[in-house]
Parts: sequence; structure tokens; C-alpha cells
Amino acid sequence: MEWEEPAVILKVFPHGESSLLVTVLTQNMGVYRAMVRGGRSRRQSGLWQVGNLILARWKARLAEQLGHMTAELVRPIAAFLLDYPLALTLLSSACSLCHEALAEREQHETLFVSLTHFLSALSVSPAEPPVALYLRWELLLLRELGYGLDLSICAVTQKSEGLAYVSPRSGRAVSEEGAGEWKDRLLPLPTFLLNEADEGDNEQWLMGARLNGYFLQRAVFSVQHRPLPAARERLMAALCRTVDAASSGQEGEERV
Repeated sequence: MEWEEPAVILKVFPHGESSLLVTVLTQNMGVYRAMVRGGRSRRQSGLWQVGNLILARWKARLAEQLGHMTAELVRPIAAFLLDYPLALTLLSSACSLCHEALAEREQHETLFVSLTHFLSALSVSPAEPPVALYLRWELLLLRELGYGLDLSICAVTQKSEGLAYVSPRSGRAVSEEGAGEWKDRLLPLPTFLLNEADEGDNEQWLMGARLNGYFLQRAVFSVQHRPLPAARERLMAALCRTVDAASSGQEGEERV
């Protein structure tokens, strides 16, 4: 059994003296784990970095076996982000969520394409990372897992204008008009999650991260009796710092 697929490296573990256990998300085969012989060598260490885009080759005698993997580097995403903490945190969060939330060997082609688009955009502009694009990708992840939010119309008025909140129970959007006296019990909905042309700002990013994090925790990780991945929690902390830095006039320093 063997295949060759474009892939994103999600997780890397040392194995033995020189090998690695690697988890990747492939375009058509889903999440796969495999052993990489000599993956810790100086020659291969730059290739097997979390977030890198690769052309992976997997081979095993039987389909259910762990198998071995080799790869060619397509784009060294991680190398572009070394001097940019927020960009690295976004990369780590995306890869950790895929690693922790996706079942192995289930196809997620749409999610893979969206993830590679985000990682490519991140590597092009690490100093001004596409936070809004990442948070819209988290909504796609929820949808792929069967927990998509309905942000198309207000659950109360059935209108598409003025959407400002999300119900924490149903995951449906609610307008300012429809919220009424219940608005304090609803989750704020930032406009950039509704409009791909809207890049948002620091406060909206934090709002969006809280919204997504609530549903990721409730719908995905609580079911498995686990907390959100530590990398996702670090992203929340980083976004809180960007808001604090912006309010104190130190935003430029936070991005360095």
C-alpha cells in the first residue's frame, strides 16, 4: 500500500535516536501518522517542521499499519515566521486544532485547501498576519466537524440585516433588533466573520476568538472531556496582549 499526497505537517514527535513520528493532514487521505526514518538528522530537520507544506509519500505493507513516510518540501512555512510571535502562534493553533480534533484517515479536502491558503497568506505577510482569515478558517473547521454556526439570518426576526450576536445554545445569529433584553446572554458577533472583505481590528479579533473558542470547547473538546489545545489558549493570550498593547499605544512592539 502506498500513496503520494500534498500535506501539511501537524505534529512531530521524536522516536528512537534518529527517527520521528509525524502527523500530517493530506489533501485526499485525511490525517495520517507515520514514521520518518532519519527525520531528526541535520539534513532532514528543516523539512519536518510543524506547518510546512510538503509532498508526502506513505508506504506500508498493509493499509492499517503505521507505515513510513518520506517527503519533498513544497513551502517552508515555519521558516518565514521565526521572528514573528503572533504569526507562529496562529500557525501552532491551526495545526494543533487539526491534530486534536480531526479523526484519522477521514477526508477533509475543503478544510485542507482552506488551511493551505491561510498558511500561504501567513508566510507572505508574517508581520501583519491574517488573523481574520484564520478565525474564519476556525468556523470552517467547526462546520467540517458537524458543528457549523448559522450566521446567515437572525434566529428571531428571520432578517439578514444587523446581525450582532450569536446564541450560545443554538449557534444561530441574532440581530440587534432580535436580541432585545436578552443581549447580555448572547455572544458578540464581529462583522469580519460575516464579510470576507472585512479584516477587523484587534478588539474584533479577540471577540471572534472568544466566540469560536466557546463552540470549539463546547461542541468538540468537552465531548471528549478535554480542554482546548494549549496552542489555542496561547493564541487567546496573544490576542489579549495585542488589545492591551493597542490601547497603550504599543501595538508595533507587540508585532515584533
